[in-house]
Amino acid sequence: MNDIGQLRPDENESAVSTVRWPASGRYAKLWRDGIAARPVLDRVVIIDDYSTARGGATALAVLSAKLFCGLGIAVTYICGDDGANEELASFGVSIVKLNSRDLLNSSRAKAFATGIHNPAAGNMISAWVRANDTPKTAYHVHGWHQILSPAVFDALAPVAARCVVHAHDFFTGCPNGAFFDYQAQEICKRRPLGTGCIATSCDKRSYAQKLWRTVRGANLFRALRSRPAFGRIILLHEKMAEFLVGSGYQLERLVTIRNPIAPLTAERVAAENNDEFVFIGRLDEEKGIEDALAATARAGVKLCVIGDGPLISKITAVGDHVRAMGWRSHAEIGQIIRTASALIMPSRYPEPFGLVAIEAARSGLPVIMTKGAFLAEEMERAGMAISCDTTDEEAFAATLTAFRNMPREDVRLMSERAFRLSPNLATTHEEWRDALLAQYRSLISTQVVPEPRGGAIVQGAFR
Repeated sequence: MNDIGQLRPDENESAVSTVRWPASGRYAKLWRDGIAARPVLDRVVIIDDYSTARGGATALAVLSAKLFCGLGIAVTYICGDDGANEELASFGVSIVKLNSRDLLNSSRAKAFATGIHNPAAGNMISAWVRANDTPKTAYHVHGWHQILSPAVFDALAPVAARCVVHAHDFFTGCPNGAFFDYQAQEICKRRPLGTGCIATSCDKRSYAQKLWRTVRGANLFRALRSRPAFGRIILLHEKMAEFLVGSGYQLERLVTIRNPIAPLTAERVAAENNDEFVFIGRLDEEKGIEDALAATARAGVKLCVIGDGPLISKITAVGDHVRAMGWRSHAEIGQIIRTASALIMPSRYPEPFGLVAIEAARSGLPVIMTKGAFLAEEMERAGMAISCDTTDEEAFAATLTAFRNMPREDVRLMSERAFRLSPNLATTHEEWRDALLAQYRSLISTQVVPEPRGGAIVQGAFR
């Protein structure tokens, strides 16, 4: 049994016997609160804009579907795109698709209207709920702001008490999704949708775009925040809570379940033998890639950039000290980073989790990261990372230079600590799966009265 306790009945007892859980550990309370009653799940319904991973939220939505199927739990995947995920279908997942395009690939008029409220998405979900819902069906919303819109929460209102909402980013609480003023290039502390917020041109595109997002944000607050029946919002890190409470969400609605990690390499990268820094992520302003380019040039060090996005042309035109690899698969990234000495993560906005930092550390790469990342303090305290103000070119470059000049033995020790200790900052796939199931079952256990059998209350078997 691992730190949170796998959902495993006693092997010598019947399927309805008491499940063991740990007395301590990060997820022990989630386990005790959600699994002790062990009601049977009829089905888990996963809802996301996409069926094919284009980012972290969808990747985790798809992963959860596969993990649940692996336990024999029925899964329905409701998505906004064409649902063309053959892997999900091969697992036996029932796919319900809207067959629509996301906002960036729709006409301006359609994106303007459906981004605020997509009636087709709402009707699709409502129809499924009316036709298929049972008292033991759990719902989990991962992504909504690219296709589905806040209409999903109106559609799910009848089953809100059995619905979990995953805050993979800050769109749940902030109109521009980042608590970041893109024009001023600073973290925003204004109250979302307050007078100061509405009056501030903080969007990366224009003030008109900010006003549109304000209208959408108001619709979201109406559909989600003002409905306490949606009582389970999952955060990636404990520090997200301060921001969402400031947005008007009650603290008791928020639960932290850290993301699962899969190491990029099975064996430790010998970082002490390498001299190249690596950046992995989306190539846009908020990820700080421009800060990385400037600092590495100033420090005279080499940088490998793995990723794609709006700034890709700027990356390819930088010069000899940078090599642009484009977007690569997980396995390909594992091969590329074997020549890296450290990962750099210079995000300009409050990075809710920074999965790439832990995955790199789990592979043995030390991390040089922004002080604003929620993981920075923990990773630095564990001796696997160095944090600095990555928006300050001089300070960032000085940190890179200091790391490059570290004794080889010190880099090796840092790499070994990263490889050994980084799993403590996240979850395994199985721990994450079980923590989600604990939430579903705790919600259902408050809605369903166990069925008496033979004159006794018998708890449902784990499936």
